[in-house]
Amino acid sequence: MDVNSHAEELASDLGVDKEEVKADLQNLLEYSVPIDEAKQSVRRKHGSGSGGSTPTPDSVDVDEITTDHDGVTVTVCVLTKGTRTIRYQGDDLTIREGELADETGVVSYTAWQDFGFEPGDSLTIGNAGVREWDGEPELNLNDSTTVAIAEEPVEVDHEIGGDRALVDIEAGDRGRNVEVRVLEAESKTISGRDGETEIVEGVVGDETAKLPFTDWQPRPEIEPGADLRIEDVYVREFRGVPSLNLTEFSTVTPLPDPISVATDAPRLSVADAVASGGMFDVEVVGNVLEIRDGSGLIERCPECDRVVQNGQCRSHGDVDGEDDLRVKAILDDGTDTVTVVLDDDLTAEVYGGGLDDALSAAQDAMDKSVVADEIADSLVGQAYRVRGNLSVDDYGATLDATEFALADDDPASIARAALAEVGE
Repeated sequence: MDVNSHAEELASDLGVDKEEVKADLQNLLEYSVPIDEAKQSVRRKHGSGSGGSTPTPDSVDVDEITTDHDGVTVTVCVLTKGTRTIRYQGDDLTIREGELADETGVVSYTAWQDFGFEPGDSLTIGNAGVREWDGEPELNLNDSTTVAIAEEPVEVDHEIGGDRALVDIEAGDRGRNVEVRVLEAESKTISGRDGETEIVEGVVGDETAKLPFTDWQPRPEIEPGADLRIEDVYVREFRGVPSLNLTEFSTVTPLPDPISVATDAPRLSVADAVASGGMFDVEVVGNVLEIRDGSGLIERCPECDRVVQNGQCRSHGDVDGEDDLRVKAILDDGTDTVTVVLDDDLTAEVYGGGLDDALSAAQDAMDKSVVADEIADSLVGQAYRVRGNLSVDDYGATLDATEFALADDDPASIARAALAEVGE
């Protein structure tokens, strides 16, 4: 963090000594005050001297809030509230975060102390800072912010509280509550910020969708087959799809009745699936146009499992790669294309033999490419139904397949029907 540049900017605006401003900023930063809040505090301290003036927070509607505001006053309804601990400049801080709304719109917030409000409360919040978070303005509630019960209830056309079906969960959500069945759960040891950390990872489902989760405070209630209400989770993107994260503040309560879980994945055109930005458990149908390089017999790094190129792992350098099977196929349904990745088991199915068979074929031909060529001869031009987890990034769309089978219907007809339905 360049304190000098921040101090120089503030000193110029306020007309005071740069070193004095710098000392004030450094003192606040030592106490883990976020830089935006620290700058506002310095402005307030020096606002009446040497030509400066204290900014008066603007009273605005939610849809008027921009990152150009130094501070705002809003009258809002609390939609959601989540609690978690973050590491900031070496210290663990407990924050509250979620969404606020008025009749004009919704804005996210982070509260750096506990103001005691709950979802459904109508509040007048004064002198809230504004920063950019995930490309949008976010309110920062700090020790200079005032929070009071609003004179009149704030009526909003938005759902109050964090209860959501899995299909409605999005990356960036905070303070969400779900009722789910645990489908998979596996304990793992990872290298965390405080050394080795025990976590539980897996998959949960309801009647609308399935999503991955991570429990950072492993709980005995979370085991395959358990039906649970899980409150106060935050959601972040993992491999292109939303992932539920349970913290020490999350609560887990067994449910008396079983949760119905969707057995079928939603079938979408490739274009609609890609437009979603990433989906966990989706189905598409299309024609295999080609088999990409890096298919057939490959080698993986024994340390990180990444594909090795010419004996080189991009993370571990020179390694003795371990043989494996993989397919990377381009699938097209007439609306868009996606790269479908088959793991070793699915690759063995389409190849008609396992790793030993592939190694034997490559040895006989003295050429590893014969395995990929044989797979291409079998797949290219055929229509397939593919189910799996879709991720979308700057390099394109990738569908990690969990099922791969010959299609019973025409992909172009399916795509036209899907687009017609969207058009309606």
